[in-house]
Amino acid sequence: MHRIVCVPLLTAIVTAVLSLVGCSQNDHKKSPAAEPSVPPATSSVVPARPTGPLPAPEALTDVLSRLADPGVPGANKLNLVEGSTPETAAALDRFTTAARDGGYLPMTFAANNLAWSDRNPSDVMATVVVTTAQPNNRQFTFPMEFTPAQGGWQLSRRTAEMLLALQNSRNSTPPSTPVPAPAPEPGPAPAPEPSPSETPAPAPAPPG
Repeated sequence: MHRIVCVPLLTAIVTAVLSLVGCSQNDHKKSPAAEPSVPPATSSVVPARPTGPLPAPEALTDVLSRLADPGVPGANKLNLVEGSTPETAAALDRFTTAARDGGYLPMTFAANNLAWSDRNPSDVMATVVVTTAQPNNRQFTFPMEFTPAQGGWQLSRRTAEMLLALQNSRNSTPPSTPVPAPAPEPGPAPAPEPSPSETPAPAPAPPG
């Protein structure tokens, strides 16, 4: 029997998301004579938000529908996830297989509350409502981030790690085992058998 994932687990996964790799620092050192006496002024450049319109919700849900399709191998979905590797393809295959075996497929998606991301202004955040075929977990809502790629959209690496962490949590949960019944209590010890009664010796006859 397949174990059913509880909806509150989705919220707990968000706290376990891996951070994206930051920019590498410059390791080149200068000699003390070459260093200026006044440190140069540093300025942080904040990327400007796109001026164009937000994508249509269908442009984002189409990405999710293709990712959840078990008929498409993971190797053909690499362009749907940011920073994909061959290991990502294997993880996507495991994810869709588990969703199918658990009775969650087919899935449908609806994207609401689209907005430009505060973290990466060129990315789009959306509140995605996922409807599954699993009666006990029919519908849940999950925040997702999408990044532009090759004229379309793909799931951000951060969101993909959230979804794959869900699958890892399901695999790492040991199956429940029945509690063994307690051993029957030992019965009372049998009473010792009574020893045979001794027959008294006959009294000696009186002298004649």
